[in-house]
Amino acid sequence: MTTHHPRLTGPGETPDPHAREAEPPGPRAQDAEPPEPPEPPEPSKPSEAREQPESAQETTPPPDSPRWARPAFIALLLASAALFLWDLGASGYANQFYSAAAQAGSASWKALFFGSSDAANSITVDKPPAALWPMALSVRLFGLSSWSILVPEALMGVATVGVLYAAVRRCFGVGAGLFAGALLALTPVAALMFRFNNPDALLCLLMVCAVYCVLRALEDARTKWLLLAGVCFGFAFLTKTLQAWLILPPLALVYAVCAPTRLRRCFGQLLLGGLAMVVSGGWWVAIVELWPAGSRPYIGGSQSNSFLELTFGYNGLGRINGNEAGSVGGGRLGGGGGGGGGGGSWGDTGFTRLFGSDMGGQIAWLLPAAFLLLVAGLVVLRRAGRTDAARAAFLVWGGALLITFATFSFMSGIFHQYYNIALAPYIAALVAMGATLLWRRRDRTAAALVLAGTVAVTAAWAYVLLARSPQWLPWLRWSVAAVGAVAALGLLLSVRLGRRLAVVAAGLGVAAGLGGPVAYAANTVGTPHTGSIVTAGPKVEGAGGRHGGMIIVGGPGPGGKGGKGGQGGPPPAGQGQGQGKTPGRHGQGQNQAQPGGPTTPGQAPGTPHRGLYNSLGGLLNGQQVSPKAKAALRENAADYTWAAAAIGSQNAASYQLATQLPVMPIGGFNGSDPSPTLEQFKEYVRQGKIHYFVGGGAGGGFFGANGAQKSASSDITSWVEKNFKKVTVGSTTLYDLTKPAS
Repeated sequence: MTTHHPRLTGPGETPDPHAREAEPPGPRAQDAEPPEPPEPPEPSKPSEAREQPESAQETTPPPDSPRWARPAFIALLLASAALFLWDLGASGYANQFYSAAAQAGSASWKALFFGSSDAANSITVDKPPAALWPMALSVRLFGLSSWSILVPEALMGVATVGVLYAAVRRCFGVGAGLFAGALLALTPVAALMFRFNNPDALLCLLMVCAVYCVLRALEDARTKWLLLAGVCFGFAFLTKTLQAWLILPPLALVYAVCAPTRLRRCFGQLLLGGLAMVVSGGWWVAIVELWPAGSRPYIGGSQSNSFLELTFGYNGLGRINGNEAGSVGGGRLGGGGGGGGGGGSWGDTGFTRLFGSDMGGQIAWLLPAAFLLLVAGLVVLRRAGRTDAARAAFLVWGGALLITFATFSFMSGIFHQYYNIALAPYIAALVAMGATLLWRRRDRTAAALVLAGTVAVTAAWAYVLLARSPQWLPWLRWSVAAVGAVAALGLLLSVRLGRRLAVVAAGLGVAAGLGGPVAYAANTVGTPHTGSIVTAGPKVEGAGGRHGGMIIVGGPGPGGKGGKGGQGGPPPAGQGQGQGKTPGRHGQGQNQAQPGGPTTPGQAPGTPHRGLYNSLGGLLNGQQVSPKAKAALRENAADYTWAAAAIGSQNAASYQLATQLPVMPIGGFNGSDPSPTLEQFKEYVRQGKIHYFVGGGAGGGFFGANGAQKSASSDITSWVEKNFKKVTVGSTTLYDLTKPAS
């Protein structure tokens, strides 16, 4: 007998309010509450029967899908692709730090494997390399360009939307799946990061894939799905280390409680999944740790050339407690640690953190709705059986949301606005699932009341978020509030209204809830983004004075407080208020095209502004590379291992992308890593391996975590300035390391 897959009634089907009240037939009911039925065959046997119809999905929709399901799904993917690919090349090389590493990986297989910043393998980026591999392979195939670097990120976004659709659709129907996918694509921070080349796009895709696999395992306890989930978590670890394992505890707990199998077998499956995770994520770590340190690149971001130190320090526990050796000021620039609602270097912590001016417009539009609908869904399904698939889905997505929200709210270490993309799929899934569940029960007063209240709260909160940008589309916030009020009233009366009027009210509710995110996403897509720290949406009042959550010591320069770049001084690189396509965001890491600025990829728009940002010297974005400087570095480049060396990875990346030659980033990203030491650098120069030293950049190691690290880059700078000939090429200061000073 073919096992029927348990699911709620889909669009176009007869609603069955009790569909989740009883255990479905087949292997999912084998662990139902007493009296226990006779033990059925091993779950893997009958599940093979239910897998047979899935193969037919390749040619025809499954019986429980309406005819419009496949065209609608294709339309969703095409619309997402259009959103993520629109004017993609306007951002140039986006984050040049990772773009340079992709260029290096395209030129050297060793650099590809290790994730090196340069093809000569002096140092790696401060993350494991998985996120670099798709970009580097794309550059190897299609050549170096903005599109070859950013298109893989956009395709990851489309894939994430598709997997989220599939995960939600299985229990809640096609309509819910489409709604979830659309909500994800239109989340402002998602529209930003699926068009940018930080590791977060791949991490988000792998997390959604892992959740999908766990949900499939919860259906019939097939071990293969937990193994696949482990593989997803393993490669996610190779993308962004321990952040990938943040949602592991709730997923494992839900499986242990809700899986339709015996407890002993359940624990065995979890152990196998954990083993798959360790193997898929640990093979690279083992090779790196066993590889002789002298013949591999230095591990960027670490202070002892150890990937394990990087994992548990700078990229691990340091992000939680703020003790980040090697980071910007060791986690202390601009203030002390910030737990328990206090203000730290990276912004205030506490439950309201993600609702604040720095973060709210990025992710929080539907966050109240997600919390409300999570509770509502669990209440509606409170009498469902232990192995109920719909309730398990709420627990999985809800657990992932809650633990990520809590961690982001209270972590004292480095925290940037764009990290919030991790929350986007969890919010989208919960809103779509909860709204679908209540909509099918709208004839009940309680369900109608919760739907109406959710719409009212969402519209009111959208008004607050839009009011933080009072000069930007001022009509929108009033429209959202008015439409939301009408929609809430209509949903409240949906018990008495006919179906048509109820559908109209629901449509108005969706419009009110998505008006703000859609406008933010459109603004984001129409704005070029470069630098290390980027944000979505327009300028927000109250967000100035912080850089990615970090308090800016000395405050903004003359171009601050929303003044246009060029009026009283240009804005800081990677943070400007330029005169690009749309208003910028001073204090939010937004860098837009500047009049007279570079137009070719690899040359960062804008110029550093006075004060603190002169000392930062390209820490957060690269420098402009003049044609003369480019020609100088290319001259006789084949005679040298590195065409040049520069303090900090962003500075080095600018010259590397402009010339496509290896440029050594002294001190790694922050200029604070002990790579190379002064003695090592002297030896490289003696052997004739480096042609030029680029003057300036990252404050000469200003951001070291302690005295020894603090002086490493500055010692090299001082030694070069005293011993070698200074050459001015255009506006660039170079030191020819082959010509000692007279």
